Amino acid sequence: MKKYRLFGVISAVCIVLSVLYSFVGSSQIPTSRVLLSTNPPLERILPFEAEAEKPQSPVTLTLQAVDAAGKSLTNAKINLQILTPPRNPWLTTDFPIVEGTKLLEMDATAPDGKLEIQQMLPIRGNYQLLVKVSPLIANSFAAYEQTLNLNVRENPIKYKYFIVIAAILLSLGLLGGWVIGGQGELQQGEIAPQSVRLLLSALTVVAIITLLVINISAEVAEAHGSEHHSNSTETIAPSSQKSQGLEINLEGDKNATVGKLANLALQLKDATTGQPITDVALQIKAIATEHNLTVFDYKGIPDEQGKLTWLEQFFDGSPHKIEVEATPLPGSSRQFTPVKVAQEVEVEAIAPPIYIRLIGLFYFTAFVGIGMAIGLLIQHRRKPQVRTN
Repeated sequence: MKKYRLFGVISAVCIVLSVLYSFVGSSQIPTSRVLLSTNPPLERILPFEAEAEKPQSPVTLTLQAVDAAGKSLTNAKINLQILTPPRNPWLTTDFPIVEGTKLLEMDATAPDGKLEIQQMLPIRGNYQLLVKVSPLIANSFAAYEQTLNLNVRENPIKYKYFIVIAAILLSLGLLGGWVIGGQGELQQGEIAPQSVRLLLSALTVVAIITLLVINISAEVAEAHGSEHHSNSTETIAPSSQKSQGLEINLEGDKNATVGKLANLALQLKDATTGQPITDVALQIKAIATEHNLTVFDYKGIPDEQGKLTWLEQFFDGSPHKIEVEATPLPGSSRQFTPVKVAQEVEVEAIAPPIYIRLIGLFYFTAFVGIGMAIGLLIQHRRKPQVRTN
């Protein structure tokens, strides 16, 4: 009987070991994947800065789909979604409405398995790139998905500004604490000495003014964006053109909102037959007209239906212009001079929620309070020494 029990135990151990071995072995088998490269390198990427001294350029993101052997896949369709860093109400970014949203979604035809775009990254934090790769030719390879991470560090100049502001607020609080702690005994009928009351009243007025300035500046910035759009008189290309046997139509939302995706689509047809055209190279640009900055750039080809669709978020709240230039592919039988279409998109800016502004005011007040506590503590330790002397 013991012999059978021992045999059963050995059999169970062997089964467990075989399962573990198969699991470990299968995890080491190379699989198809997506390789990500950036230009500039990751450590040099900074978030968007509207008031930067030097004009900023969008970040070049290159996605290369490869098989298990590391060889580039051909005739692939790549779906890309870019998710912005998650919300953090206690440490907000320059664009709090953009946090935890989708920045871009597009389907791209990739004959060589490569997708390359230029995208302005608006805020610091960890971006997620959700990539789906599927074959254009059925059963040529197995479709797969992959999640890539892209961490963007904060601009170092922001830390310098923070240190300067914190030092100023701490100094003001220290001065106030020193004055309050140095007061003598109260006169009859006084709650606090007159200088202390004046100091506290001044701090209250400063806090109210600061809150008003933050709210008013947000409203003025939103109004400025609308005014800039209404005064724009720049002449742009039409959104539809028929030229040299080519019919190209740029469609989609003409009104967008910060924090939400705008739908955009491009359709190419033969002007004579109405059949879709696929052998044409397309360059798409999204330009923020207020700063004349390119925030999105993509070069590619339409799908088998002659379409190219994408969803894009305009994060800075200024008016944008979508430009598309169609050129013939090298070696194509269809040759023509470049054709351009364009469309303006009015973007509705959204002011940060009031609780975010109150959190900022709380931080300012906290620095003043810390400085005041230090000043009071110094005066409290100093008085016994004065009395002893």
